[in-house]
Amino acid sequence: MIVVELRFSSDAAERLAARPAHRDLLARWHAEGFVVAAGPWPDESGALLLFDADEATVRQRMTEDPYYRTPGVTVHQVREWHPVVGGPASVN
Repeated sequence: MIVVELRFSSDAAERLAARPAHRDLLARWHAEGFVVAAGPWPDESGALLLFDADEATVRQRMTEDPYYRTPGVTVHQVREWHPVVGGPASVN
């Protein structure tokens, strides 16, 4: 699984304008099983997205969503995650 952490700047106009299309794409990816969960931090300082895929696939598919290149949005980190409990990649 891959975790993507986003950070948002205080200038939110362009980010908020791009968000509906981004969320529509996330919903389609969730229906496909590609996105496990996604959402912003309560203080709107950024967001966390959890993908069920390898890093190369996540990075490639992120290029399909202009949100990740929108002013006000910074991809802070993309990291592999190995859940011990829960998730399709669980290790018992």
